[in-house]
Amino acid sequence: MVKKPLLPTAEQQRVLARIAAQRERLAARRSQRSQSLAAAVRTGQGALPETLVLRLMVFVKQHPVAVAALAGVALAAGPRRLVRWASVVWPLVVRLRSR
Repeated sequence: MVKKPLLPTAEQQRVLARIAAQRERLAARRSQRSQSLAAAVRTGQGALPETLVLRLMVFVKQHPVAVAALAGVALAAGPRRLVRWASVVWPLVVRLRSR
């Protein structure tokens, strides 16, 4: 008995199309990054400097829901608690950056 291959439904086809589009975007982003790194090396600048602020901006663009949730928690916690936690976390961040 030979089974016929199942054809994807319209909804499954839309999901597959979104996945393909995302893969294309990621490949284009990787290609653009490698080209910019190669251009920086050719011009003698070495690797592009990635500051903490730039990395933070990339994270915010990639994870807006997580950032919104974190902002909501920060508002609920209040300024005193935020300052207290920042005084604990900031030395750890500085120590990790120095590596």
